[in-house]
Amino acid sequence: MKSKFVKNFFHGAREVISQLDLNKLDKLIEELKKLKLRQGRLFILGVGGSAGNASHAVNDFRKICEIQAYCPTDNVSELSARVNDEGFENVFSQWLRISLLKSKDALLIFSVGGGNLKKNVSVNIINAIKFAHKKKAKVFSIVGRDDGYAYKKSNISIKIPTYDGKLVTPYSESFQVLLWHCMVSDSRLQKNKTKW
Repeated sequence: MKSKFVKNFFHGAREVISQLDLNKLDKLIEELKKLKLRQGRLFILGVGGSAGNASHAVNDFRKICEIQAYCPTDNVSELSARVNDEGFENVFSQWLRISLLKSKDALLIFSVGGGNLKKNVSVNIINAIKFAHKKKAKVFSIVGRDDGYAYKKSNISIKIPTYDGKLVTPYSESFQVLLWHCMVSDSRLQKNKTKW
């Protein structure tokens, strides 16, 4: 193999897998099973690449698991209007307010850092979590760092283990995909089989 980077990247991926907290993942699946039984809604939030993951995950939770799932970044017209009028820091909390978030609902946060007030990063996620707490809705997160707001303030937080500090973002966003595909494929949640 010519590329040392490619070989190291996938070696790192194996290391990340070996260090994942599968007990937390199992607990998260149990919580989503309870959410489904109480007919709660799952709001999946992310920014950047995590927003793309959130959109894809909504499809899978709805189609495969028949869980009511929604992603605020799917509606670019409302998103951009709220950013323009209310500021990016309030875009998710205001969307959840209009969606009438209730205690039987839950947030699933996909984020690399998880939000940091001091650094003014992902404040929109922080404000959404605060709003969820106010409404007594559960908060779950899959993140790449344990020093961010989402990790510290979620009912269940799964940190993607750090193998290489320079690859926190690609591993975090890649493993968000792997973990939600595990969740929707678990017999406790899966209602409909995939085509292939």
